[in-house]
Amino acid sequence: MENKAYRGHVLALPYPGQGHINPLLQFSKRLVSKGLKATLATTLYIHNAMQPQSSSSLQFDTISDGYDEGGFAQAESIHAYLNRMETIGSKTLADLIIKNKNTANPIDCIIYDPFLPWALEVAKKFGIFGAAFFTQTCAVNFIYYHVHHGLLKLPITSTPISIPGLPVLELEDMPSFISVPGSYPAYFEMVLNQFSSSDKADAILVNTFYELEPETVDSMSKVCQILPIGPTIPSFYLDKCLENDNDYGLNLFVSDSFVCNNWLNTKPKGSVIYLSFGSMASLSNKQMEELAFALKGSKFHFLWVVMASEEAKLPEKFVEEIGNKGLVVQWCSQLEVLSNKAIGCFLTHCGWNSTLEALSLGVPMVGLPQWTDQTTTAKYVQDVWKVGVRAKVCENGIVEREEIEFCIKEVMEGEKGKDFQKNAKKWRELAIKAISEGGNSDKNIDEFVSKFINS
Repeated sequence: MENKAYRGHVLALPYPGQGHINPLLQFSKRLVSKGLKATLATTLYIHNAMQPQSSSSLQFDTISDGYDEGGFAQAESIHAYLNRMETIGSKTLADLIIKNKNTANPIDCIIYDPFLPWALEVAKKFGIFGAAFFTQTCAVNFIYYHVHHGLLKLPITSTPISIPGLPVLELEDMPSFISVPGSYPAYFEMVLNQFSSSDKADAILVNTFYELEPETVDSMSKVCQILPIGPTIPSFYLDKCLENDNDYGLNLFVSDSFVCNNWLNTKPKGSVIYLSFGSMASLSNKQMEELAFALKGSKFHFLWVVMASEEAKLPEKFVEEIGNKGLVVQWCSQLEVLSNKAIGCFLTHCGWNSTLEALSLGVPMVGLPQWTDQTTTAKYVQDVWKVGVRAKVCENGIVEREEIEFCIKEVMEGEKGKDFQKNAKKWRELAIKAISEGGNSDKNIDEFVSKFINS
């Protein structure tokens, strides 16, 4: 029986994907540093794949999504997966709450990913404080908010698009579900449903920091009270206040860290392009070919993460022909790579976690967005945060090798390159300030905790 009494006990429930687990796990660590106990509940399948190790104050537990043997891959469709997860997940989440009820630290708060809005209903059933945790930018969330509430009519028939607190947007700057009508309807429904019950949540948390999106935060705060609490990056890379916090700690993929670090450490400062397109993006054979030839044609070293499922798309003998100019790995510790002095540029899909890591570590970017929120984030990288460029896409949907080479050169040694580096350094300093003691995000975390804990 547990005897230690904490200030409170938070149960964190992420959507079962690497990009959703990492920020909520990192936020849980922050709450532990504030004297709370935290439990991160993943699906049984994810738990078995990651094998997380509990500590006294940060524990791991499970719910079921109804697909315990194979997870999402076992489901026949996204609709089927979400429906079954709601049915089975609601019951097993309730069981988890009941299991903790008669302990020294019953659950006081459920922080849930709004991809799983049913979690709030379970929290309310037990009279527990419920907080939504949005893992995308405030700007993207606000766009979806406008669509969900009928403030932005679809399909969009005239541009530019004006939304309070956001820069003027063209259609290509909107999330892909909007700019390409009818694409991935199940996912589009899921992102809009984030707002189906958010007005009933006791708090709304966003993985950003105020200085990064001040106008958007101010505008969105007029319609729903949001608390920016980011960046949710391991403390070692920011304020260094959390002990032994140098990694997220849960990984679905095995990293080639030793190989990457040894190779990078032989390269001059700022001489390497790092490429990664996250855990979900799947590039076409043609796009992989264009990337490969652009890298061969550039004069810079490169480190390219190509997942095992994508390796067959590389041109024949590409790995053998690049020699020591480049290194191709199946996965790596992105934070370790981005913080290495050899990195001069991050060629990225502009997923929010990757972008936030680059901003927090002061690394300029070349954006090759693929889908969902990435197009909007790429707009901000180039035109708002001014830390890089967004590659232009041809009519066939491909970014050609000449364009990729041009963008790389622009960031690595072009006239704008020094400005990108200067701005990247500025955002890193602001990220550290935000999450450090007394910073805006740190104060918002304290405010959030005070809402359900009587100090």
